[in-house]
Amino acid sequence: MADDAEIDYAAVFQALPGMVALLTPDLVYADVNEEFLRMSGRKREDMLGRHLFDVFPDNPNDGGASGMRNLKASLLRVLTTGERDTMALQRYDVELPDRPGHWEERYWSPVNEPVLGPDGKVVLLVHRVEEVTELIRARGGTDSDRARVLEAELYRRARELQELNDRLRKAHAREREVASALQEAMLPARPQVADHRAAVRYRPAVGALNVCGDWYDLVDLVGGNRVGVSVGDVVGHGLEAACVMGQLRSALTAASRVAAGPAEALDVLGRYAHVVDGAESATAVTTFIDFDTRTVRYSSAGHPPPVLVHASGRVEFLDRATDPPLDAHPDPRPRREARIEFDDGATLALYTDGLIERRREDIDVGLARLADSLGRHRKSDPETLADSVLRDLLPPEGARDDAALVVVRL
Repeated sequence: MADDAEIDYAAVFQALPGMVALLTPDLVYADVNEEFLRMSGRKREDMLGRHLFDVFPDNPNDGGASGMRNLKASLLRVLTTGERDTMALQRYDVELPDRPGHWEERYWSPVNEPVLGPDGKVVLLVHRVEEVTELIRARGGTDSDRARVLEAELYRRARELQELNDRLRKAHAREREVASALQEAMLPARPQVADHRAAVRYRPAVGALNVCGDWYDLVDLVGGNRVGVSVGDVVGHGLEAACVMGQLRSALTAASRVAAGPAEALDVLGRYAHVVDGAESATAVTTFIDFDTRTVRYSSAGHPPPVLVHASGRVEFLDRATDPPLDAHPDPRPRREARIEFDDGATLALYTDGLIERRREDIDVGLARLADSLGRHRKSDPETLADSVLRDLLPPEGARDDAALVVVRL
């Protein structure tokens, strides 16, 4: 094929083997291929622009029909998670197009997949279906009784698989509730850092399986008018990640109160992380703010850099003291530490990667978006500023990863 030859993707779609349909996020038919029309016995004009379940409702004569409910649940999971969902074998009867009111027993093996837009949102659903009615209903000669038994056994096992998947989803949902409650209990809702103004925000990821190990901490330091502010991120999801998060946060709080500086505090935390199961590749950044000398000392263990918004409006990323994640130091050399001065009215922001990272987008784009938002809203009080940043950076439907944000007015 010549390099400049254009591929007719519409023709490719129509020629795809097997039944394939494109659905909008509202479950309306956007397109169907020729095989879908042939196997379903429908005309294109009877499908395009119509809702999926208006075209293929459940059999009203079957009180136990569950095909429509199961298919809807699968499609909604794909919309929510952005991931493929393979369904168990389904019985889904179809009304004969030339005999209204007459329904034919049919069996299908569906797979639903997302088509993502540049912003990572699901813009279309690919609904692929393989009809297995002939296999299920195959009978003949002396094998007819055996075929009926095999059919019943196959269908029963498919239903058992569907029920098992439902139970697993419910179990994961319960785990998320427990992890969320644990996370909420360990993260202070109202930071107490002397008389200084600070705001914290935590937004869990969308989806039942996505409770993560993001955390933050604010603590008054011993000696002078000083405050320690930290954020961190534990790799993984669920209850285990939330438990590891609690251990690391508590350890850093204790270390910060006695350490000479943020680098030493992270050194101590890194040694502790080596003996904590589940702390592999965990990241953290901590800052020591001295309001008497108007300085911020900071150190990072593989975490995105804090942001200092100067009173003049200049936005500066604090990236001169970044080392590998907590458990990744190959030798006992001290972690790096840097220092920067600030004027009255400046703002310091710490955050986790869920606030800035988007699928298929360079991280620099997210950092630029954060800098722009902080600069535009810098004159707002910390609470209003934090809310504005979340509105600017998080998708309306929620992010795929947890996001934590700490804003301190200096």
